[in-house]
Amino acid sequence: MSMLGAVTTLRDRVAETGLPLDVPDVGAGRATRTALLTQLDDYVIPRLRSLDAPLLAVVGGSTGAGKSTLVNSIVDAEVSRSGVLRPTTTTPVLVHHPEDLHWFRDDRVLPGLSRVSGAASGGDGAASLRLVASSSLPPGLALLDAPDIDSVVSANRALAAQLLSAADLWLFVTTAARYADAVPWELLRQASDRGTAVAIVLDRVPPEVLTEIRNHLASMLREQGLSTAPIFAVPEAALTSEGRLPEQDVARLRSWLTALASDARARAVIVRQTLEGALGSLEERADVLVTSSRQQAAALTALGDVAEVAYRDALLHVEHGITDGTLLRGEVLARWQEYVGTGEFFKQVESAVSKVRDRVTAAIKGTPPPATGDLGEALQSGVAALLAAQGQGAAATVARQWRQLAGGDAVLQANPGLGKASPDLTARIERLVRDWQTGVLDLVRSEGKDRRTTARVAAYGLNGIGVILMLVAFAHTGGLIGAEVGIAGGTAVLAQKVLEAIFGDQAVREMAAKARTRLLEHAAALYAEEQLRYDEALDRVAVKAEQAERLAHAAAAVKAAR
Repeated sequence: MSMLGAVTTLRDRVAETGLPLDVPDVGAGRATRTALLTQLDDYVIPRLRSLDAPLLAVVGGSTGAGKSTLVNSIVDAEVSRSGVLRPTTTTPVLVHHPEDLHWFRDDRVLPGLSRVSGAASGGDGAASLRLVASSSLPPGLALLDAPDIDSVVSANRALAAQLLSAADLWLFVTTAARYADAVPWELLRQASDRGTAVAIVLDRVPPEVLTEIRNHLASMLREQGLSTAPIFAVPEAALTSEGRLPEQDVARLRSWLTALASDARARAVIVRQTLEGALGSLEERADVLVTSSRQQAAALTALGDVAEVAYRDALLHVEHGITDGTLLRGEVLARWQEYVGTGEFFKQVESAVSKVRDRVTAAIKGTPPPATGDLGEALQSGVAALLAAQGQGAAATVARQWRQLAGGDAVLQANPGLGKASPDLTARIERLVRDWQTGVLDLVRSEGKDRRTTARVAAYGLNGIGVILMLVAFAHTGGLIGAEVGIAGGTAVLAQKVLEAIFGDQAVREMAAKARTRLLEHAAALYAEEQLRYDEALDRVAVKAEQAERLAHAAAAVKAAR
């Protein structure tokens, strides 16, 4: 793959890398992503596409350093506003030779800035780039006057940093009073790390200390790996009537720039140095972004795991609830006692079993059994309450834990309905219970196929047998205590004996197991739908599972192409 192709692919991978979750250190990742996109769009890709384009020298520096005055003095014309009010440069000004206009009037470089020309106006704005043609500049060189790197206006500071990253050459302007300030040196260190070509203009230096300050600045540059950066000292002097530097003070700098413009080889050296430096810095910054991307994916996975565990636990609790006797408490036990119809239910289980058998026999002979409607309703309500409680509890658990995890609170705010169970959960549970009951009746019909069994079921009532089968499916005693154990135990024996008298013991065990399994299958589907709400919310978060690997692969391809 060509270098341009590899870098273009990397740019696309950086752009698609989403960092929306507020995980620890996400600020560094977001800043790195923005800086990478900016430099790739504003400099690396345009320069790779047009290696023979004019050299772009960005004039940058601290507030009041005299950048605009310097630019006006180099071209010997008022091309950029200067003055004592700060900030003076808000709209960047790009000065070029008339023959080079075609290189800059489109969005080849700095595509995010609209182009304006003509006289400056107050409505240009920071999102504009003013193009000024000047025959004083030789072809092959353009000067860009940037806003202050330490401007009181944050948008100006951001634009200044963006313009510096688009430069082939950074012409850093400072003064004798401010050359050691922290802000410019932070940017100079970045320039050194990225291999950007730098030249220093030391402005307004008292003549008596010029040598001393120049030597001190040179030693600081060496410490930062910028020993090859030329220094142009401008003595402190009165400006001309046109508000420009005296000709003799700017002549050396102008001559150096002119020589660069006229020497294709010298221009190529600077372009190659800065371009290679920019390309070399991509890998390390891409690694930062890869790390941030993986942290996003890990946070997203953690949120998804919470939802999965919450609803898995809900299903486990339902399974526990239908096998530990919980559903046989209270109302169900009372209705079953009425159905059995014996006052000695608690004292003489065996006697009661005989009576139930008698009632089954009587039913077969045509004597109608007592109604099972109340018992069936009690069972339905118990099952529905169990499913609802666990579904609502799972939703509350997810919401609580998400608020404690990185990024979770933002997802909840974007999806306020996730703070609780679905509004239609109750209605869906009611349908679920009805569907399950229908399935239980189908089991009874399927098992009672022969003529004798069919007659018994028909005589006793399909619904009644179905209710007793549901009761048997729930009749275990693991969760009950004290007197309830005896009650539930008796319930299990009596209900099972009723069914065994009709179907046989093996068939009853199989039918009860199938009834429990089908209920759990319905519950699993219900909770899967509930969990899907959280999964879909996470899917809408702009983090792709494979984005980190795609980014790492693209960065490796750039390295290989070098």
